[in-house]
Amino acid sequence: MLDRIKASLPSLAPAEQRVARLVLSDPRSFANLPVTELAERAHVSKPTVVRFCRSVGYDGLSDFKLKLAGNVSEGVPFVHRSVDADDKTGDIMVKVIDNTVAAFLKYRNEASASALDRAIETLASTHTSGRRIEFYGVGNSGIVAQDAQHKFFRLGMNTIAYSDGHMQVMSASMLKPGDCVVIISNSGRTRDLMDAADIARQNGATTLVITASGSPLAQAGSLHLAADHPEGYDRYSPMVSRLLHLLIIDILATGVALRIGPTLQSGLKEMKKNLRNKRYA
Repeated sequence: MLDRIKASLPSLAPAEQRVARLVLSDPRSFANLPVTELAERAHVSKPTVVRFCRSVGYDGLSDFKLKLAGNVSEGVPFVHRSVDADDKTGDIMVKVIDNTVAAFLKYRNEASASALDRAIETLASTHTSGRRIEFYGVGNSGIVAQDAQHKFFRLGMNTIAYSDGHMQVMSASMLKPGDCVVIISNSGRTRDLMDAADIARQNGATTLVITASGSPLAQAGSLHLAADHPEGYDRYSPMVSRLLHLLIIDILATGVALRIGPTLQSGLKEMKKNLRNKRYA
């Protein structure tokens, strides 16, 4: 969260920069002080404090302070611990698990509940109207797209996943208003995904993108769910970012399932009953 504020400093208005510096200098106090005192300490107006919170991606001061309090009180360090060449197996295990746990807690503290709510509502409405939901991704993100298709297929949705750029472009060309495409990318800079997003949007489909903030794909989507994890993959393929994407898909699938309501339960029970013969007793 503090890294995001530091990165946002150059793009903020001068008054909002003063609020940002106040946060960075003493985040624990900022989370506990009333807005009047925060404004006095930063030498700004109370509305400026609220505007700053929204400028850095939160729903307002209350949401910002809640996430900030969780961030500064967690015992897990929000840093990326790189695996070294001479690490023993135990060291590798601890570092990989710690990186994943830290990323999940960081997302919990920083994620916009309102953005997730809009995404869930969009997916549920697409299902209610009987329109298509498609998932696009390439490489590691293509695997996440397949997992998403499996989860939403079990909810009775008209859905499919594509990881091939040509298939994505062809399928996006056939989308219509009311359809929704979910595009997953770690970098947000993959040309095939950008092409598919542009085509889908031109055809009137809703484009929901799960990707890094500030990336070209983030700007291209109708709805953006930020998935920010600074992961170097010059030596290894992305690991934690893939798990973060899977986590976001799980949140969306759970939210949509609750929107569908009790009618879903009978279908899932029937599915499980029909699958019993596929397992050894």
